[in-house]
Amino acid sequence: MAQYDVIIIGGGPGGYNAAIRAGQLGLKVVCVDKGIDGGDTLGGTCLNVGCMPSKALLHASEMFAAANTEFATLGIEVTPKLNLPQMMKQKADSVGALTKGIEFLFKKNKVDRVRGAGKIVGPGKVEVTGPDGAVTTLDAKDIVIATGSLPSGLPGVEVDQKRIVDSTGALTLPEVPGHLVVIGAGIIGLELGSVWRRLGAKVTVVEFLDRITPGMDAEMAKTFQRALTKQGMEFKLGSKVTGAKTSKTGVTLTYEPVAGGAAETLQADYVLLAIGRKPFTDGLGLESVGITPDKRGFIETDHWKTSAPGVWAIGDVTHGPMLAHKAEEESVACIETIAGKAGHVNYGIIPSVVYTSPEVAWVGKTEEELKAEGRAYKAGKFPFTANSRAKINHETEGFVKVLADATTDEILGAHLIGPQVSEMVGEYAVAMEFRAASEDVARTCHPHPTRSEALRQAAMGVEGWTMQA
Repeated sequence: MAQYDVIIIGGGPGGYNAAIRAGQLGLKVVCVDKGIDGGDTLGGTCLNVGCMPSKALLHASEMFAAANTEFATLGIEVTPKLNLPQMMKQKADSVGALTKGIEFLFKKNKVDRVRGAGKIVGPGKVEVTGPDGAVTTLDAKDIVIATGSLPSGLPGVEVDQKRIVDSTGALTLPEVPGHLVVIGAGIIGLELGSVWRRLGAKVTVVEFLDRITPGMDAEMAKTFQRALTKQGMEFKLGSKVTGAKTSKTGVTLTYEPVAGGAAETLQADYVLLAIGRKPFTDGLGLESVGITPDKRGFIETDHWKTSAPGVWAIGDVTHGPMLAHKAEEESVACIETIAGKAGHVNYGIIPSVVYTSPEVAWVGKTEEELKAEGRAYKAGKFPFTANSRAKINHETEGFVKVLADATTDEILGAHLIGPQVSEMVGEYAVAMEFRAASEDVARTCHPHPTRSEALRQAAMGVEGWTMQA
């Protein structure tokens, strides 16, 4: 039986960062990971079949769309031709390089790795079933569960990864669909839907709610939907999918209004089921240490501690946003707590991003949340149509909105829709971490001409002195 200070089950962003931090702090650590679909690469869903490959396709499809529509305006005359196999190859190459990077970091920080499915079999004990069926038992003072999540299913819609796919299957379609139907208007569905729309597919999004992207500030969501509609996406909101029948050439999808009404059908070449994700907690042996997940499969924690002594949980198996960077924050805090240090995560300042075009990014409270709390606030807004760099680059769609406390001026939330706002929202995350006022941002010199000036101008708008719009 191998003896460790910490055993980490799962090699995704939560697990591998926890392992690295443990190694840095001098703990003897092992990461148990079975790989995606039995593969041998680290990185979990995010690196292998999630964040990274989707961003590779989003970038490539954006370049393809630009070559078709924007290049001529810029005086660049080309006739682009889609080479889908090469697009998929460059995606795979990029992912491969990233997963090898984790292996290097494990060696650098003296992290052991055991391939296989980990199962807790008692206090401090994890049984690992390897790819060859061999069983190894590991022993440690502390165990960290970082097993992530899986795509959620829907009754009547059976994912076969051929005609009806989940997010994993949508990353490897063998052809550009004539018509792709996306079930779910959340971040994953809209990102992957936008990839295939830019490559030539007709895309229809069917959503149960009467709005897209739940959790996003309502004003941003409406602006975002208008932008996607202008690009050619069609939305059927307030619609409940009741079934999907596949054939060799396509799918017949049945849906009906949530409010009541006659059923309708859609004919699609492919259907993407993207209604969210569920925690991966089955088969982990939680019962052996007295842990009972809730009805949705989440593990209850208090500062990453579970109800079982010496067993911790981070990332998607716990409550909160299912985001790689949330898992990473928790991984550091959890390991530092195990090591006797002070671990902390500010859950109110975890940014969210939709990597479409335009991008949407936000951090902190929405207007709806502030109104529900009864908290008085002021808002400042600035459109990218008035931003010099955005104008020059022909990227004027969207705006920045800053929300600040009406009395103290503390920044409570920032909401951005526009060009590359994913790279800018971090400024407001830092400002909010230091509990800055909107005036602090408004009086901080920003380089000109940059899109980031929109962040400053929006902050000026909180007190009504926006200068460039």
